[in-house]
Amino acid sequence: MSPRIPVPQGWRLPNLPPPMMLALIYLICILLGALLLLLPIANTGSVTLGDAIFTSASAVTVTGLAVVDTGSAFTVFGQFVIMALIQLGGLGLMSFAVLVLSAMGIPIGMPQRLILREDLNHTSLHNLTAIVRIILVVSLTCELLGTALLAFVFVPEFGWADGLWNALFHSISAFNNAGFALFPDSLSRWVANPLINLVIPALFILGGLGFVVVADLFGTRNWARLTLHSKLMIVGTAMFIFFAWFFFAALEWNNPGTLGQLPTIGAKLWASWFQAVTPRTAGFNTLDTAAMHDSTTMMTMILMIIGGGSASTAGGVKVTTVIVLLIASVAFFRRRTEIQVFGRSLGVEEIMKVMALATVSTVVIFSAIFIVSISHDGEFIDLVFEVTSAFGTVGLSRGATSELDSVGRTLIICLMFLGRVGPLTLGFFLATRSTPRVKYPKGQIHLG
Repeated sequence: MSPRIPVPQGWRLPNLPPPMMLALIYLICILLGALLLLLPIANTGSVTLGDAIFTSASAVTVTGLAVVDTGSAFTVFGQFVIMALIQLGGLGLMSFAVLVLSAMGIPIGMPQRLILREDLNHTSLHNLTAIVRIILVVSLTCELLGTALLAFVFVPEFGWADGLWNALFHSISAFNNAGFALFPDSLSRWVANPLINLVIPALFILGGLGFVVVADLFGTRNWARLTLHSKLMIVGTAMFIFFAWFFFAALEWNNPGTLGQLPTIGAKLWASWFQAVTPRTAGFNTLDTAAMHDSTTMMTMILMIIGGGSASTAGGVKVTTVIVLLIASVAFFRRRTEIQVFGRSLGVEEIMKVMALATVSTVVIFSAIFIVSISHDGEFIDLVFEVTSAFGTVGLSRGATSELDSVGRTLIICLMFLGRVGPLTLGFFLATRSTPRVKYPKGQIHLG
């Protein structure tokens, strides 16, 4: 049994609401990461303070948007810092803090549990430490397995040292849905490589499903015994992936800038598959995103806003949020008073949270588009794509990132921050439950 280390008597968490405290922790991590990236041993001399802050924010928020080329602007030490920031941001800063405190024998108090609940986007305080252990086991297992498989691609091409480093970096970046790559064209040179097209998507799909879902799958292995959340995530993820795969292929098949330049049907199908799953906040690309048709770009933006699952490495408004919105809409038109799915009913509180999240996200995205369109005179669709990519913490870009001015960069950093910490969390960090002292008679308004 590990000895318990007493906490200093004068040490107390600041008296801040848990969501506010979580945002502060992420902000401190971004600033520390920027300072490390500015060290002479971390970069090749071309990185400015603004570049370091942007890169650190993109890594901690597991977005992947870049204003400099990661592979050439940063040394191996700098790349290691970025990889560490990705791991911290993807798995949750409070998850690491809880693991360290537990290893030191320091009890996890209620303030820390409240912050951890916000970090994991969990609804209760029950079994949080067990979830953290699940996160650690699932992530390390997937990342090590991904590294071993990717080594078969990178080692023969770059040698043992560089090959293993590339395999490790891209495995961690993929599982955490970060999208950082060490090559200027991301993974485009392996557009038809089966191993890259299977391993990388498998990593970010597992990371995007959520640690609780993965643990539920391995623990039960029985569809009937899965939780409602797991069923919704699995069905929703499969539905969005196959929808995107089919329509990307249909829309881009003859486009000379994307699928039309590939020589075989197999290469086109592999590329369609990869580009269909990467908007789930992964951020890698094997085709030129800027060459896509406007219709495909619009579909990609919708997928980026949806994102992945709760308690996962993915961003976006989450798959379950969209599914609940659709189910609630269908229930409304069918005049149902209760919302049911997979033999379970959803309460009013869940519906209100989903509606609030959708409303806040819509307001944030449209406000950001308005501001960036004022400060930057570029192609409108490129700016909208950049905003949705940042908010969804995706990392895909049509080339506008490096062209943004200081106002645009600051806005993108804020969007990445909001997208990772959570628009609902930040929007309601001061909200508390309260019972109205005075009740008013019901009123009626006309809608629609």
